[in-house]
Amino acid sequence: MKSRLYQKYMKDVRPALIQKRGYKNPFQVPHVEKIVINMGVSAELEKTAVEDAAKDLAAITGRKPVIAKSRKSIANFKLRENQPCACHVTLRRDVMFEFLDRLISVTLPRIRDFRGMSPRSFDGRGNYSLGLAEQTVFPEIELDKIKRTQGMDITIVTSARTDDEARDLLAMIGFPFAEK
Repeated sequence: MKSRLYQKYMKDVRPALIQKRGYKNPFQVPHVEKIVINMGVSAELEKTAVEDAAKDLAAITGRKPVIAKSRKSIANFKLRENQPCACHVTLRRDVMFEFLDRLISVTLPRIRDFRGMSPRSFDGRGNYSLGLAEQTVFPEIELDKIKRTQGMDITIVTSARTDDEARDLLAMIGFPFAEK
């Protein structure tokens, strides 16, 4: 069975976008292609910091993260070549819609002093990026087992050609944008 958000997209959002924007071809209607979640880790921390971040990211997404290594040494950042420095996960299809549903309905309202996400965080090509200061806002993370708080970047990649189309898509899905 498809996720609740996917069913909402197919039954409500897609026909509303066709009516609002006047798309002639059903393949013109924008949709969410993938979600990329990235957790960068400071090189100054101990060696297990990347492994801890990968465990948290695996608990949040349900997928095993890829550990990224540095390409070259940078002395000012105490970074050596081939040193693990980040981990990331790419979500597509059903898992993507499940994560987006949990992000919109459960996680974002748990952020302290939350007034909505910035409507200006689009990249000019219809992709939206947001940053979370700590991973503890996700209900999958057990607070007793956290060694350090870790931020993460979430990028929602859409097939929209412009930021306005992507903003309409995400707003109709239920993404909580802040009022201007």
